[in-house]
Amino acid sequence: MTDPSIRVGIGGWTYEPWRGTFFPEKWPIKRELEYASRHVTAIEVNGTYYSGFKPATFANWRDTAPDDFVFALKASRYCTNRKVLAEAGDSIAKFVGQGIVELGDKLGPILWQFMATKKFDADDFGAFLKLLPARHDGVALRHAVQVRHESFAVPAFVGLCRAAGVAIAYADSADYPAIADVTADFVYARLENAVENEPAGYAPTALDSWTKAARKWADGGAPGGLPYVDATPPKKAPRDTFVFFINGAKVRAPAGAMALIERLAT
Repeated sequence: MTDPSIRVGIGGWTYEPWRGTFFPEKWPIKRELEYASRHVTAIEVNGTYYSGFKPATFANWRDTAPDDFVFALKASRYCTNRKVLAEAGDSIAKFVGQGIVELGDKLGPILWQFMATKKFDADDFGAFLKLLPARHDGVALRHAVQVRHESFAVPAFVGLCRAAGVAIAYADSADYPAIADVTADFVYARLENAVENEPAGYAPTALDSWTKAARKWADGGAPGGLPYVDATPPKKAPRDTFVFFINGAKVRAPAGAMALIERLAT
């Protein structure tokens, strides 16, 4: 049986190349979320990065997905793509207050993704982390940050995130530096190195390794062989673990996610 604390998914559910490869031929477009949410256990929503949605939309996603499904939301670019992060308070409040709590128990982590040109400024980034709310309208919020500039690979950044209880998103990427340090009570991983000549995006041996890593994270450990900045080991405690097959050869993402789910079930 798959560990319920490990959720594996894809980015979004509306992607034309998935029609006939992931979705059955002639599957109704309006029912793509229904199908996707029954073949993976989480979805990272990218649309929330570009625009706002009405509360009714989040409620519809909630009602369409099955029990124990989770939506991770990518936060608005207006929060993160700015020179001074400490001034993002109004944008953060607008994003959180648009109705995301309608997802209820199906609201997963919020991913705050930064441009690759954004450099680490300890004071400014620390101020940004303090703006992230722990709750909204009675719903607990969990936050992950994805940084993509090498200047963040320092103990000071890891320490700020650990003190705030904010996860550093680990990204398996060919383009950006990765930071695997565990800094929160959950783990957020993005597998971005899929290639099209592999049916599942990643080779079977790589999928075996990610299966072991996911179990290690969920058990409270830190997988070996990943790039760590701070030598301090994380507190040993079970952690919800989210693994998304995203970017890279996106057409392979559903197959990769389902292959990992299958491995975790054995």
